[in-house]
Amino acid sequence: MLIGLTYDIKSTYLNMGFSHEDVAEFDSEETICAIEETLQDLGHKTERIGNIYELTKALAAGKRWDLVFNIAEGFRGKGREAQVPGLLEAWGIPYTFSDSFIMALTLDKGATKSFLCKHGIRVGQYSEIREISDIDNLKLEFPLFLKPIAEGTGKGIRGSSTVYNYFELRDLTQSLLQEFNQPVLAEEFLPGREFTVGIWGTGAKAQVIGIIEIVFNSPESNCIYNYETKANYKELVTYKPCNEPISEEIALLALQAYKALGCRDAGRVDIRLDKHGNPVFMEINPLAGLHPIDSDLPILSRLHGIQYKTLIEKIVDSASERIPCNN
Repeated sequence: MLIGLTYDIKSTYLNMGFSHEDVAEFDSEETICAIEETLQDLGHKTERIGNIYELTKALAAGKRWDLVFNIAEGFRGKGREAQVPGLLEAWGIPYTFSDSFIMALTLDKGATKSFLCKHGIRVGQYSEIREISDIDNLKLEFPLFLKPIAEGTGKGIRGSSTVYNYFELRDLTQSLLQEFNQPVLAEEFLPGREFTVGIWGTGAKAQVIGIIEIVFNSPESNCIYNYETKANYKELVTYKPCNEPISEEIALLALQAYKALGCRDAGRVDIRLDKHGNPVFMEINPLAGLHPIDSDLPILSRLHGIQYKTLIEKIVDSASERIPCNN
């Protein structure tokens, strides 16, 4: 099978003058090489395509693929992760991971929580702040946790993201609104342990790969899994497989959220315990990072005895079921 690869690579945007945090969601050359080599080891032919601009040129030139392995994050707007999927859908070309609608929905953390609330998923108390005056109408209990509503890889999350009073709330909200030019999500802070759940498959075939707890090694992190913590995870956190009784409840909540949203092929769900010890949905990543060593999903898989090659194979096998029979 001929598989094209779509991606946004960090070096492209760094060379354009953007900061390392600006390009935090994008992939490294190492990731692209690892996916490409693994696909070839699985017996497939591969062709690098690149970002949406390069994909557009390739399609216009008549290029086609049996399947596209898409990890392109996009660069502009809240619908950026949906751009490559939408273009491939328009041309009738199957691709890996969730469809354009789900990619657009899940990048908006507020919209995702609203959607899951209607499906009975426990998401905790939250509110969207679109302008500074909105904080005067919040009906949430301090402490609160604040973050941009449509960023990934911990962007916009700081050690000071937990606020304890109105004045801290106002200062941080103003700062985030100005820096990211998008609404701020305010959530009642969840003080319990944090977990991430790996899932692969689609629909009825979706199943949990495993669960890891994120154990914070340094008090300086304030138990916040942010951009800096993820970038220095080897020193700042320990990933611990979770097999204790609470794992069943965590796995069920994550799988329910994944299926309710209609995610496909593979993804990650972040869960945290509230003050009563109940698992609460925090976020879902339907386009989880795939660096073979440093990304959470491959780390989680490895800690549960699943090789990187097996993970990639499962993703491709799941997506391949959407290839038309006449291809």
